[in-house]
Amino acid sequence: MYPHKLPSLPYDFSALEPHIDAQTMQIHHGKHHQAYVDNLNNALKDHADFHGKSVEELLGGIKNVPEAIRQQVINHAGGHANHSLFWAIMSKNGGGEPSGKIGDAIKSSFGSFAAFQEQFTKAAMGRFGSGWAWLVLGNGKLSVINTLNQDSPVMNGQFPVMGIDVWEHAYYLKYQNRRADYIKAWWNVVNWKEIDRIFSHHK
Repeated sequence: MYPHKLPSLPYDFSALEPHIDAQTMQIHHGKHHQAYVDNLNNALKDHADFHGKSVEELLGGIKNVPEAIRQQVINHAGGHANHSLFWAIMSKNGGGEPSGKIGDAIKSSFGSFAAFQEQFTKAAMGRFGSGWAWLVLGNGKLSVINTLNQDSPVMNGQFPVMGIDVWEHAYYLKYQNRRADYIKAWWNVVNWKEIDRIFSHHK
């Protein structure tokens, strides 16, 4: 709700070491995510009709947002929503394979966790330029997609269950141009317990 605020990280900047370095986390959260929040608030400041809406409501009803600020809202509400989920689904005690409802749903939808992991990694590697790869829920089914820039799956009526940021700012300090190494390391910090909670709550 306006004014939108930067969420606190649920762990220290260094908690995801060695897979994601503390300096990247500091810049990514404190500079990049903060800028999305600030720019979203700036875009909405003269549009009181939208001050009571959450980022998900803004994105889900993006066609109702005035054309003059629509792309700004796509970019910055998307950046805010995408990153808020991203921080939540990582943990220093992450990794491994999912259990619970999300584990069952992944096996049912993709055949096995390994098959899902391969498809998700391919989507993350295949996103040309900046963007995200997602596991989304739509029409009761799980699927893997990728999106451009800070576009949110919510704009297409899909619910994001988990996502990986493949903008270069998410990994360049540690991995330079080695996106594949970053994605491989990222699986070690995936917080399946939180993803299961998000999925079960929405389901």
